[in-house]
Amino acid sequence: MSGLSDDEREIVDLVAAFVDKKVRGHVRELEAADEYPEQWIAEMKEMGVYGLLIPTEYGGIDVSTECFARVTEELARGWMSLAGAMGGHSVITYLIRTFGTDEQKTTHLPRMASGELRATMALTEPGGGSDLQAMRTVATSDGSSYVVNGTKTWISNARRSGLIGLLCITDPDAEPSHQGMSVILVENDDQVQISKDIPKLGYKGVEACEVVFEDVHVPMSAVLGGVPNLGWKHMMRGLEVGRIQVASRALGVGQAALDAALEYAQVRESFGKPIWKHQSIGNYLADMATKLHAARLLTADAARRLDEGLRADVEAGMAKLFASETAMEIAIDAMRVHGGYGFSKEYDVERFFRDAPLMILGEGTNEIQRNVIAAQLVARAKGTQR
Repeated sequence: MSGLSDDEREIVDLVAAFVDKKVRGHVRELEAADEYPEQWIAEMKEMGVYGLLIPTEYGGIDVSTECFARVTEELARGWMSLAGAMGGHSVITYLIRTFGTDEQKTTHLPRMASGELRATMALTEPGGGSDLQAMRTVATSDGSSYVVNGTKTWISNARRSGLIGLLCITDPDAEPSHQGMSVILVENDDQVQISKDIPKLGYKGVEACEVVFEDVHVPMSAVLGGVPNLGWKHMMRGLEVGRIQVASRALGVGQAALDAALEYAQVRESFGKPIWKHQSIGNYLADMATKLHAARLLTADAARRLDEGLRADVEAGMAKLFASETAMEIAIDAMRVHGGYGFSKEYDVERFFRDAPLMILGEGTNEIQRNVIAAQLVARAKGTQR
């Protein structure tokens, strides 16, 4: 945490203590019941977690992106779902603080900082997946407002968020299509239809839903920044924060799995000695720790670039790609270290194994992420950063 200020270290330590005292010993019961962690979310609000990226003038804490990443990691170390509960919210706060009008900042940010108003982002569509340029959700101007029609899916925190950062088409004739996209800040009221929760392998306790917009009327002033058709540019910047956040979630899951494997390898004996002394197990532990450290450095590098005002699309993508794959590998290896017990719900490693794939698939699949990284590398090489 060498890049953090003293105050930021205290914030990370506070969240780590909360995780160790309140979360780790009790998460198994909530996770098994797929129960929303109401009390823990309330305590996260009190600690200021929902205002980490919001300027102090609007009631936030305004920490560095690196501190934000470390807080996310600590939450995920306790339960990945807690980090997910503030993921989309953080992207939308970043978008509003960076691109929002004065009215949008004044209206939304103070309530978002306290957690009174939570936000989520709506990008993915049932037929599009990671292909955002195949988007079909359209907002049509009737002269006084936008009328939104379309469907989004896999929207985390959809039921409990009061504000939706919706990426949609506002100019259907634009070529290429992303030049006609806008981010619209939609109040999540009775106009918006929220489906039943989508059943999931992991990432329990936090809902993911299909969201239907059918003739939803939104004020013209709800367009992020007040100017339409800049949504692609806005959201691509927001996803730099989002991918750092997903990488940090992966770090938390990976750290938890490594900690569990280390603890078990010291107390479990075979052939008269602790199993970590067997070369095969020791190699697992060494490789797990090495990959996790490398993933953490990649994530910190991306966060620092963002704090320096530099583009971090490649770096955030690399961090998300490497950290998520690393978390999956560590989760599997932690199960191997545990042997048969790794397959038992009496141990936490099976939960890490179920939670880890989300980071590979979310915020753009890693297959798409590799394509994005390659395209941006070529653009940088040509001096035409996109």
